[in-house]
Amino acid sequence: MELRKNKYHILLRDGKIDEFNKEVEKLSERVDLENCNLRGLDLRGANLKRANLKNSYLKLADLRGVDLSEALLEGASFNHARISGVYFPPDISPEEILLSVEHGTRIRVKK
Repeated sequence: MELRKNKYHILLRDGKIDEFNKEVEKLSERVDLENCNLRGLDLRGANLKRANLKNSYLKLADLRGVDLSEALLEGASFNHARISGVYFPPDISPEEILLSVEHGTRIRVKK
C-alpha cells in the first residue's frame, strides 16, 4: 500500500488546522484522508467527524478531544496515538481501539 498526499493532508501536516477546517466546511462529501500518513501530527481541533481515514497511519498522532463519530476508520492504525476524549464511531469496539493503540493493529469494523 502506498501512502499518499493531497491538499488536506498537506494542511494537517503543516499544522494549518483552521485552514483545514475551512476547507472541510466547503465539502459536500467526506474529507478524503484515505491512505495518508498522519504520523505524529497534532490533530487537536481538526474537523475529522466525517473524515475518510481508511488505511491511514496515525502512529503517535495527538487526537485528544477529536470527534471521529462518523469517520471511516477501517484499516487505520493508531499505534501509541494520544486518544483521550476521542469520540469513536459506535461500530468500533473498545477492544479494537485498544489493540490498535497498544500494538498498532489495523482497525476492523463490526459489520
